[in-house]
Amino acid sequence: MDIVRRFYNLYFSEDKDLTIKLKPILGFTPARLHLFKTAFYHKSMTNETPGRATNERLEYLGDAILSTIVAEYLFKKYPSKDEGFLTKMRSKIVKRQTLNEIADHMGLDVILSEYSMGKMSSAMLGNALEALVGAIYIEFGYEKTKDYVIRNILMKYLNIIELETKDDNHKSQLLEWCQKHNKDIHFVTLTKFKVDKRDCFKVAVLIDTVEMATAEDFNKKSAEQMASAKVIEKLNINKAQRLD
Repeated sequence: MDIVRRFYNLYFSEDKDLTIKLKPILGFTPARLHLFKTAFYHKSMTNETPGRATNERLEYLGDAILSTIVAEYLFKKYPSKDEGFLTKMRSKIVKRQTLNEIADHMGLDVILSEYSMGKMSSAMLGNALEALVGAIYIEFGYEKTKDYVIRNILMKYLNIIELETKDDNHKSQLLEWCQKHNKDIHFVTLTKFKVDKRDCFKVAVLIDTVEMATAEDFNKKSAEQMASAKVIEKLNINKAQRLD
């Protein structure tokens, strides 16, 4: 039955153009095309297509599946590493910035831009990737989805060896520096506002009550990371740490 659906979606469906674009990205023709189409509908697009299902449910499912696959992959890849190392590595892989970059390399922006009505953000790429993983899971089940994610995402778009030594947790670096130098640090949410029906946060980093930097993002934690990165660059903290 799925073979018939894939043939129909590729040659006769009203969304066959989407199928043609998805095939080289995914490496297969979806049978449940409606799910893969929904994966690209972010909640901010509902004002353009009222009543249209968004990718939130698929994103929720894909996030859980992806986290489980990555955890199992790392557990088997690093048999001698402790829980702390595995947790940090998983966090580096499934974090929003990494998923955004992977989705961009996969070419999801080409499809997402058509559905976003020109209002696409980088965070929407990672959301779409998680939603796609959710759709793939419904299409094939866990084992095939695991093989797909490892082969076509982790091994294809990630440099695991580089991730082992990479520390891009700017907030953690800044907190450690402040603790070492007896500095008082606070992250303050200056305002919360709406952009295309999405919550957006503006946060500030205060060191010894002095505002050092601000940043805005749809995710509060991401905004804190961005602001922290600005402070690190402003104070040349990485260079200072090498000299300590």
